Amino acid sequence: MELSVLDIKGQDTGKKVVLDDAVFGIEPNDHAIYLDVKRYLAAQRQGTAKSKERSEISGSTRKLGRQKGGGGARRGDINSPLLVGGARVFGPKPRNYSIKLNKKVTALARRSALSYKVQENALVVVEDFTFDAPKTKSFIEVLNNLQLADKKVLVVLPGSDKNVYLSARNLPNAKLAIASDINTYGVLNAGVMVVTEGSIEKIQAVLAK
Repeated sequence: MELSVLDIKGQDTGKKVVLDDAVFGIEPNDHAIYLDVKRYLAAQRQGTAKSKERSEISGSTRKLGRQKGGGGARRGDINSPLLVGGARVFGPKPRNYSIKLNKKVTALARRSALSYKVQENALVVVEDFTFDAPKTKSFIEVLNNLQLADKKVLVVLPGSDKNVYLSARNLPNAKLAIASDINTYGVLNAGVMVVTEGSIEKIQAVLAK
């Protein structure tokens, strides 16, 4: 499949880029996408929630009431979960929420997400670009030229570019990613992907294996 390459002014350069059908033209696998998005979101969780158990509460261990004859439940000391200010039963403990996923499933999910973007005509290819200095106004101008100012955009660059990153970081609807680091969630979460020419080659080199 071929796509036209635009410049940052939104004009057709006359060049074409060939998309590898093995990466951008497969039959999307929804279950692989579900697993990879689940893995990504689970990895964002801190897992630091913690409540005190009975042995961790500061308080006397003296038995407050007699064992029998009180007419109520046996509750022991003042740290009992039955009392206000007592411990919590089976409360949360620090844990790792990360999920293991095979590399082949992850790659399939990313190819599926990219294929969805192509099917939805939500993938725009532009010439490689950079800015002389960090300037949010310059990045907004590029989005306006591409008629994407009102959309949630993921811009994929072939490598890290400090000036472009600093120009885009204050825009809530614009995200930047490096071609070798794109993930399924980021691709699907964007309304439109803006991919530079150099990034297409790198994406295909990673995912066509």
